Amino acid sequence: MLQLRGTLTALATPFRQDGSIDWASLRRLVEFQIAAGVEGLVPAGSTGESATLDFQEKCELIARVVEWAAGRVPVIAGTGTNDTRTTVALTREAQRLGADAALVVCPYYNKPTQQGLYEHFRAVAEAVELPIVLYNVPGRTAVNMTAETQLRLAEECPTIVATKEASGNLEQVMEILRSAPPHFAVLAGDDSLALPIIACGGAGVVSVIANYAPKLFGECIRAALEGRWERARELHYRLFPLMRLNFIESNPIPVKAVLAMMGLIEEVYRLPLTPLQPQHRALLEHAVREAGLLEHVSA
Repeated sequence: MLQLRGTLTALATPFRQDGSIDWASLRRLVEFQIAAGVEGLVPAGSTGESATLDFQEKCELIARVVEWAAGRVPVIAGTGTNDTRTTVALTREAQRLGADAALVVCPYYNKPTQQGLYEHFRAVAEAVELPIVLYNVPGRTAVNMTAETQLRLAEECPTIVATKEASGNLEQVMEILRSAPPHFAVLAGDDSLALPIIACGGAGVVSVIANYAPKLFGECIRAALEGRWERARELHYRLFPLMRLNFIESNPIPVKAVLAMMGLIEEVYRLPLTPLQPQHRALLEHAVREAGLLEHVSA
């Protein structure tokens, strides 16, 4: 069974000015990630603006990232929606297209009960052979999947292999870590909490900041996993201001702004997301320069 560990980048989705997906820039971003040594790629997640991608766009996005990754790193496809039938259909497509696993977010807007969450994820797991990563992000879904529900799924569904825990609740994360079965990995869903979660037994992180700092952040996570805590803390605090600024406006607005500063993508969003406000852009660019990530860009 697939074991997920290290830095898995939640890929941004580049767009052209006409709103279509910029495939050339996406391929460049994929190569940038792999060259920097990340341990996995996550297309069509929250950072990839999945809420504004239609079914066919998601399928093509997954197919192309799988093709370009070419087995060098696992591809964990974002397939979760607020509808169980659609989630099952997209997860089946991800399996057919060669993804290594599926990242399935808690259904948003519906506000299901814990039993509803259990039934949703069980239905997805039973419909495919693909390994499943739970994605708990109550700040976006309006519902928190409790440690009890996540552990129940991990125990009863052997193809549910990990959780991306973005509740921000370290006590909940520790409860999962304390009782998780051996096959079930806990991945941080917040870059700023990756270090403490790994210290408590986590296996890595699904990362936003790795879009533009894959080498530095990847080294931070590897150092932590290897018990080299002084180096891990050094890199964590070097990048910590950026971890916070990545959410000064809704993700992925700041991340795409930085990628554009680096010349990797055009800074284009799909409504209802809009470009970064000027006062925030100045703060972000200063922090990126302080971290040494824009040394090749003219002032």
